[in-house]
Amino acid sequence: VFASARDDPDGLELYVMNVDDGEQSRLTQSSGFDLGPQWSPDGSKIVYHSSRDGNFEIYVINSDGTNPLNLTNHSSSDTRPSWSPDGARIAFASNRGSDTDDIYIMNSDGSNPTRITDDPDNDTTPQWSPDGEQILFVTDRHGNADIYVMNSDGTDQRRLTSNQADDTSPIWADGGRKVVFSS
Repeated sequence: VFASARDDPDGLELYVMNVDDGEQSRLTQSSGFDLGPQWSPDGSKIVYHSSRDGNFEIYVINSDGTNPLNLTNHSSSDTRPSWSPDGARIAFASNRGSDTDDIYIMNSDGSNPTRITDDPDNDTTPQWSPDGEQILFVTDRHGNADIYVMNSDGTDQRRLTSNQADDTSPIWADGGRKVVFSS
C-alpha cells in the first residue's frame, strides 16, 4: 500500500499494488491528502492519516478501500500511525496539548488515546517492535532528527543515533534485532 498523486495532482490518495503482477488499484478518493498507510497485522485493514476533514486525522479502512473511519476526530493534527503487532493498539504522533508532536497510543477502535512522550521538542514516526514491547521514534531533542527507542508504555527512552545528519524513517529489521533508517 502506498500514497500517490498520480490521479489527483492537488492531493494524495492511497493505492494497493499486487506484488505478483504489479497491478495497482486506487483505495481512497478524498478532497485532502491520504498518506502514511500501514497494513494491520492480519491484513484486513489499513491505517493512515488524512487531511480530508481540514486537519490531519488517523483513519482506518478495510483492505479493499471500503468503510473509511476517522479514529481520532480531534482539533489537533494526528499523524504517522503504526499498528501494534497484535493489532489491538495504534501508536501515532499528535500535537494535542502543545505546539510540538508527542507520541500517543490508542486502542485500534480509536478509544483511550494516551500520551506516552511529553517533551518540548517533536517526537514522531512511532514504529512498534515485532514483539510489541518497544517503540522506535524520531525526535529533534538534540537539534536535529535522531532515532530513539522506548518501552511501549513510554518509559526508558533511549537515544540510538547521534550525529550531525538527520536520522529518520526507522523500521525494525531482522526480527527486532536491528533498526533500518534513513540518514
